[in-house]
This record gives sequence, structure tokens and C-alpha cells, in this order.
Amino acid sequence: MSDLFAAAGLDQDVARPLADRLRPAKLDEVAGQDHLVGPEGALTRLTTGGGFGSLIFWGPPGTGKTTVARLLARTTRLNFVQLSAIFSGVAELKKIFDEARARRRTGMGTLLFVDEIHRFNRAQQDSFLPVMEDGTVTLIGATTENPSFELNAALLSRARVLTFRALDDVALDKLVGRAEALEGKPMPLDPEARAALVRMADGDGRALLTLSEEIWRAARPGEIFDTAALTGVVQRRAPLYDKGQDGHYNLTSALHKAVRGSDPDAAMYYFARMLDGGEDRLFIARRLVRMAVEDIGLADPQALLVTTAAKDAYDFLGSPEGELALANAVLYVATAPKSNAAYTAFKAAQALAREGGSAMPPKVILNAATHLMRDQGYGSAYRYDHDEPDGFSGQDYWPEALGRHALYHPVDRGFERELRQRLDGWETLRRQRRDA
Repeated sequence: MSDLFAAAGLDQDVARPLADRLRPAKLDEVAGQDHLVGPEGALTRLTTGGGFGSLIFWGPPGTGKTTVARLLARTTRLNFVQLSAIFSGVAELKKIFDEARARRRTGMGTLLFVDEIHRFNRAQQDSFLPVMEDGTVTLIGATTENPSFELNAALLSRARVLTFRALDDVALDKLVGRAEALEGKPMPLDPEARAALVRMADGDGRALLTLSEEIWRAARPGEIFDTAALTGVVQRRAPLYDKGQDGHYNLTSALHKAVRGSDPDAAMYYFARMLDGGEDRLFIARRLVRMAVEDIGLADPQALLVTTAAKDAYDFLGSPEGELALANAVLYVATAPKSNAAYTAFKAAQALAREGGSAMPPKVILNAATHLMRDQGYGSAYRYDHDEPDGFSGQDYWPEALGRHALYHPVDRGFERELRQRLDGWETLRRQRRDA
């Protein structure tokens, strides 16, 4: 391969991508993960304490998961084997396990790094269990998805989950500085454009270095790009807001208020702004579910089903196709009848429970589990509602010490209009049977 580069007049090292040439050689060089590889980091303690077991690396793309796995193999002198769950199947896993067993008989251990491990199905995940248990391999699985939802409980019980964080602006700026030192020249950007470049990377170190290469290639001698020129060069606009700062909270609040105010057009506008700014799509999905239960509630019980289904659809389709499912959910919750009656009832019930949490339920509705309890009147006069006229006994279920309280007040909108009628009807029957 080196002869091919020489024939083309290229330096082999220069031909390698910048992200590869700048790959850390030691754990403490990994950017933005001090909680793992800093002096008091979890991985630092593990590697200095005599070794480690199987691990799951959970975090966004471009945060160093593959790099750290390679460095751990080098630190522990384990044979490093890498595969991607996207392109691998049972046959390849069996071959790797057999090779690891043979290697183990010679005294050499195997560190098996599985990228996108959540892509393996349940049966494939289970195939790792025996080789993890007997020490044939030390598994490091990398995933961008929440392991609690995507990985088998049996696999998780045999591996420690370590969370990788998206690189913050400070870590990304340091990475740019390291790239400049390696290239021996400054980034051809003015200060505002440099800050925009960091935002464009969106916490992804690999993306930052790829963008940096594009900029160096595009710049003419002596040329310095401002933000507008930078956008034209890389064909990517800086996020409209910082997801960790005011813009994130302002647009989230604006979306929620537009939905609550039944303005689907404004809601779609703020939704699009959040997408364009690089907001985590699953964060938006969670907010939509929250709107369904807080601002719509039982006025339209379908709202919760629609929003959770939109989250599942996005999980299944990913971006950009899955974003349309979220857009549908935005329109649904914005146009649904609104009620915070369930939210208000829940808060009122919590306050009352704290105030009178020790009040004893009436004995008449409690089961008599023993003869003594029966003698004391437990369940003695309980009326089985299904056997009563209208399927309603009208008996009092509240503790005598508290008396009855009205906590849930359905609004006269949507499905809650029907619930209001039911409650009014039951209250009328309750009074009639109490006075009879």
C-alpha cells in the first residue's frame, strides 16, 4: 500500500484522515471524557487497579468509544478484535469465539469490541454470555442507544455500563488546537467562525476534525473565513441555539406553550427550529409525551398513544424519516382538546397524601384476612358494585378522618365532557342512596 501512495506522489501519513492521525495514543489524551479517563476517572481506576471486566460504552457518535477500547486493549496487552453488529451475524461470532478459545490456550486473552451492539437481536446478544462468563473474551460493546432498553438484562448483569458524554465547547476547541499543532498551521477562521465551527460539530469530535479538513482544503493562501463564508464552504449551518443553554430552553418552552395554546402552525415552526438547531429528537419526543399527559390528559386519551407511537416510530426509522412521525404528533397534540384536570388532580392528591397519609381506609372496604379481622368488622358490610343497580353501590371509600374530597374536575371539552357527565350521575346516585 505504501508503494501506491509513493507512486501517486502522496505521503502515506498525510493521506490518512485527520481524525485517524489525531487519534489519542494514551487514555489521558482522550478529549472530553475526564470522568472516565481523568486522574480520578472510572477507567483510570479500573486500569490501575489490576484490570477490568466486560464493559458497555454508551454515548453519542464521535466521543471516543472505539479509541478508548483500542487503548484498553493496548494497556492490558489483550488481542484486539473489532466487529460491527450491522455487518456481522451468528457465523462470524462463532468464528471469533473459536479463535478466542484457541488464543486463550496459548495464554493470550481477547478484547472483543462490538460497535453498535444494540443492533444484535436478543438471541445474538445471549450468545456472548458463555464466553463472557468463562473469560474467553472481555467484551466491550459500544452503543448510542440506552442500554437499559436495547440490551438484554442478562448481558447487562455481566457488564458495567460507562457513559460517554458529548464533547463540550471547551473540549472541541482544544481538539481544534491539537489539529492545528499537528498540521503546523492555524485554522483559517475568524473568532466568530471558529466558535460556529465548534457548534456545527454538535459534540462530535470526529465530525469536528472532518469539517476542519474541509476548511483547510478550501482555504486559499492567506484567506480567512467569516461565519457566512464558513457556512458556504462546509454546506452546513451552525445550530441556531446551544442545546445546553438559553436557546434550548426557550424553544422548548415556546413549543410547549404553542401546543397548550392550540396553535399548530406556531408549534410546527418551533419544532422545525429545534430540529434545525440539532436538538436531540428523543428529547422532543419525551416533551411531546409530557404535553399529552399534562395539557391534554383525558380530554383526548389518544394523545398519549399517538405521542408514544411517534417516539417508537422515530426509534425504528431514525432521521430524517422518523422526524415526520414526530411532526404528526406535534400537530395532533396541538389540535387536541386541552385539559390539565388530571395533572391538577394528581398534584392535589399528592398534597393530601402528605397531609393525611396515615389515615386508615374504612374497614368496610378492606378484606378480612383473619378471623380476628372479621370479628372486628373488616369487610363486613362491603357492597360488591357489580351486583348493585347500575353497577354502582355509592359506598364511601374515603378514610373517616379525612372525609370526602373532590380532586378531579373534568373540563367540558373532548372526552372529559363525557367523564363529567358520568361523575355528576354517580354523585346524584350517591346522594340518593345515602339519603334512602
